[in-house]
Amino acid sequence: MSVVRTALVCSLLPLFAGCQWLGLQSQAPARVSTASMVRMQGDLTGEAGKLLFEPCHERRRYVVLDRGATGILQEAASLADSQNRVFADLRGHFTASKAAGSDGQLDLHQLYRVERTGTACEDPNFKRLTLHAEGLDPVWSVNVSGKGMIIDVAGQPPVALPYLEEQLPDGRFNLSSEANGQRVELWVAPQRCVDSKNGAVRHLSAELRVNGTTVRGCGYYGGARND
Repeated sequence: MSVVRTALVCSLLPLFAGCQWLGLQSQAPARVSTASMVRMQGDLTGEAGKLLFEPCHERRRYVVLDRGATGILQEAASLADSQNRVFADLRGHFTASKAAGSDGQLDLHQLYRVERTGTACEDPNFKRLTLHAEGLDPVWSVNVSGKGMIIDVAGQPPVALPYLEEQLPDGRFNLSSEANGQRVELWVAPQRCVDSKNGAVRHLSAELRVNGTTVRGCGYYGGARND
């Protein structure tokens, strides 16, 4: 275990112990609709046995309670930087609080992604996208919005295509297009996925098929999709 990860875990030992105990009490928490909850992006830090969330471009800090058993503590510990910080994209109930050292409480139910701090708060495309997926070997990415999808594969010019979306059982779905002589399918499933390039954790696994060639990667919902 790295020094940074050890530092974050140690700073959260009381919370971690509590999570372990709660996990023994309730192995399978009931599924809760996230439709009425707020989605935010920002930084997570560990301090005095608490996990704190600070939204992008704000100075407010919320104590995080993992109501949805997302495993956020373990995910954050594996990616923490030298300042014990990670970027997180999540959804939950935000409530005001007078607790010392925080501005409120976050009852967390959905974790979309966790990654090392960087420029994610400044992403100009996030709010207009419904889905982003990417992978390696070769490097590829797909950006999906209400206007279509843009497929970018290393060594080839980007291709913009219209698409049809098909909902499948268990939260899976498929985007497909046969425009401009291309046969494209993007299969997406709600499954924890780790980016092999940088270790970032996503809430979706993705498989892109272009004219018979298949590549795999990870994905997450953009700001324009309220799932």
